[in-house]
Formats: sequence, structure tokens, C-alpha cells
Amino acid sequence: VPLLEISNLTKNYRSPEGKLQQVLDVPEFTLEEGQQLALRGASGTGKTTFLNCIAGILRPDEGVIRLNGQNMVGVTESRRDWLRAQNIGYIFQTFNLLQGYTCVENVVLGMSFGRGANWDVAGKLLKRVGLRDRLSHRPSQLSVGQQQRVAVARALANQPKLVLADEPTGNLDPQNARESMQLIREVCEENEATLLLVSHDQSVLDQFEVRKDLAEINQARPHQAIFPLELNSNPDSGLEPSQEAQPLQISQ
Repeated sequence: VPLLEISNLTKNYRSPEGKLQQVLDVPEFTLEEGQQLALRGASGTGKTTFLNCIAGILRPDEGVIRLNGQNMVGVTESRRDWLRAQNIGYIFQTFNLLQGYTCVENVVLGMSFGRGANWDVAGKLLKRVGLRDRLSHRPSQLSVGQQQRVAVARALANQPKLVLADEPTGNLDPQNARESMQLIREVCEENEATLLLVSHDQSVLDQFEVRKDLAEINQARPHQAIFPLELNSNPDSGLEPSQEAQPLQISQ
């Protein structure tokens, strides 16, 4: 039985002009336990929306998302949050670290929504990603590459079955990007976590043995959207993209 099974998944947004824009139309998608898969897609093709639906951050309009035998759709918000905390780790492009907390506190806070805080495990994860001497540092005291490593450790804090990575190297230089991707793949394998990554960066995609174009599984064509659909860098805001970004009005 696949770890992740998706069928007839659709997600639509309404543009500021009131037009309905289909972002996702995924008839079928599966991911096997232990697999590491990279999905290729340009900006605005629904990559972030796809991951957010899998994670239960966004509710799809239709379809079934079954993760580890559990239905992520059609359940209460609290149940969906619990399932996400128990099963999913998420590496965001913008990292989403809490600036007022230290590295180890950021990882422990991630645990508080799942299996319970474990400072020892948090410390071991940070040491594994090369931050042995940075446990008490705050994000502002770290380089961008080091912040990304904290985000990787936090994603693995609850021993997730599935790690979702949304353009995880988008803010890194090429050297750091290569090292970061190698680290992400290694720690996922060590922790027996399945990895689903989305990116437009060919150098990142080339590091994966298994790659697919998002267009192969998504029959919608969101690149024809009236406005960018992935501007919401904070998926926890609860806002639709049409609320996050309005088209620029130019006076004649």
C-alpha cells in the first residue's frame, strides 16, 4: 500500500475579477514509502498549492488524500492538524523560523504539536545537521544556509513518515544548495522518512533518481492564471492568494 494516495484532487481559486481559476486537477498520484521524488514545475504551476493540500494546510475542493492509511480530507480542522503533526514534516522555502527563539527552541516548538517536546532529540538533530555550536543562537545570528539546516531539523522533529520540501534551496547560493540537498536526502533516509520535493531548479532536480514534471500529474494549467498563485509565503495565514495579492493598478 503506498504511503500517499491521491485521487481526483481539485483546487480552484477566484481571481480579483471574480473569474474561477483551476490550479489543481490531479486524477491520480501515489508515493511509495521510503521513496524520494522530485517534482519539476515553474513558478505559478501549483507546486506550493499541491504540497499545502497534501499537508492539510489548504482544503481541496474535491478529491481524496490518504496518508499512511488516514484520510486528510473531510475531517475536522483539529483532526487534520493532528494528522499533519504526526505524519508530516515541512521544509519551507522561507524557513518560517521564529525569530525570538533559539535554534533548539525552534525545533522543540515543532515537537509540541506532535509527539511532545524532547530536548535531547532536538539537540541531536541540530548536531546531525552541523549546528553543534549553534544550539543557543537565534535565527538572526545564523547565515541563510544555517537557518535552512534548522528548518531541516525541525521538519524531522516528530519523526514524520513524509517530508515535504517546497523549493528548499531557493534562497541559497549554488554551493550551499548542493550541500543542503545532499543533507536533506541523507537525513530523510536515516530517519526512514519519505521525501517529496518540488522545485524549478534543474540542478536540484538532477540530484534525484526519480523525477516527474508536475504537468504530467496535474491536468490544470495554472500558468494561465490572471495573477501569481504562489505569493503566499506564510501558508498558515489562512488567506487565499486572491486575498494576499492584488493585481497592480496603473493609472492612465
